[in-house]
Amino acid sequence: MFAFLLTRIFRALLTIVLVVTFAFVVLRMSGDPAQIIMGPDAPPEAIAAFRKNWGLDDPIWLQYLHYFGAILQGDLGISMRDGQSAVELVAERIPATLQLTIPALILKLALGIPAGIYAALHRNSLIDRMVMAGAIAGFTMPSFVLGLILVLIFSVTLGWLPSGGQDSWTHAVLPILTMSIGGAGILARFSRSAMIEVLGQPYIRTASAKGVAWARVVRGHALPNAAIPVVTIVGFMVGSLVAGAVVVESVFSWPGVGRLLVVSVANRDLAIVQCIILLIAATMVVSNFVVDILYGFLDPRLRSNQAKA
Repeated sequence: MFAFLLTRIFRALLTIVLVVTFAFVVLRMSGDPAQIIMGPDAPPEAIAAFRKNWGLDDPIWLQYLHYFGAILQGDLGISMRDGQSAVELVAERIPATLQLTIPALILKLALGIPAGIYAALHRNSLIDRMVMAGAIAGFTMPSFVLGLILVLIFSVTLGWLPSGGQDSWTHAVLPILTMSIGGAGILARFSRSAMIEVLGQPYIRTASAKGVAWARVVRGHALPNAAIPVVTIVGFMVGSLVAGAVVVESVFSWPGVGRLLVVSVANRDLAIVQCIILLIAATMVVSNFVVDILYGFLDPRLRSNQAKA
């Protein structure tokens, strides 16, 4: 078990390093921050001074060594635009993002998993077909399209909800719905597929043949085994809480981390972008690590293999 944990921790750290390295290289190849931040009318001397002040004249490998060394010391840089700490600027936006992502995650789970299980228990019925049709429509529609449709219906046509901003709880309703519908569709589809696969296993038929009540078979045998693939999807959704808010926050003008990322990319504010990417990578990695641990509790066979490792 100890070797298993060490292996997972090593993979997690390696993944974060690779993601940060990739983002570092791509950002510096995508445009000159000095030209964008200083503006097209800035004199060459000012642009040259800006580049020298921020170390942009150094070779990219030297910039990377300085950046990675600063990360190891807990320094994620400062904004090129206003000189504030990147960590502080990102931390200020995290509560706003969580106000959307946590309720959206809860709503995804509350809608998607029960719908998928119910559809599987009533396979090929009208309800099953309706649930799957709704699920497919939900997870295939881009979030920005769904958001605009909801704004058109509930803000423009009916006038029930505001179309953007963060002034009250009503401003969060449409963004939360936009983030929830697609995820609920994915969970419904995977829950149904996992449940149908488990219900077709021999041990389910054996339990039923022995006279065990069907409700007890479902609760005691089907649900725990069907939970394993569903946990993987839930773990991915938890890990992508910040990344998944990028488009929705932009559509609804919500002042969270996702919108900050879009603005910072457009402005080539490197420290802010790199800090947010590091946050997203760390969230994904930690979420996947927790999922690996949960596998052992859900499936004794996996727990045995982990112990041997």
